[in-house]
Amino acid sequence: MEDNPDDMTTIKAVLRNRYRILEATDGEEGLRMAEEARPDLILLDMALPKMDGLAVVRHLKGNKELSPIPVIAMTAQVMKGDRERILDGGCDDYIAKPIDPEGFLEKISEWLKG
Repeated sequence: MEDNPDDMTTIKAVLRNRYRILEATDGEEGLRMAEEARPDLILLDMALPKMDGLAVVRHLKGNKELSPIPVIAMTAQVMKGDRERILDGGCDDYIAKPIDPEGFLEKISEWLKG
């Protein structure tokens, strides 16, 4: 789930022909999509409209059927303590923006192999 068009363009370019991508425009829609589609991995922007990323991950991890899905936070929040706060909030991993395409693809591959 991602809300920044430039980041989404990068994500699509990196993942194209490798993975199927479902895209939500806000946290509520993303949560509904996760419940319906049961994806293998969720890329979650922390700054979403309607329901922020931390609220979304709390709902995901509080649902026994959805809780096993790895959730990777994608955020421009890179100040000291942000990574720990996001991981403590329930995300399984963290990717800082702007996205490094090589590192991004490597991290996605690691989680999907796991």
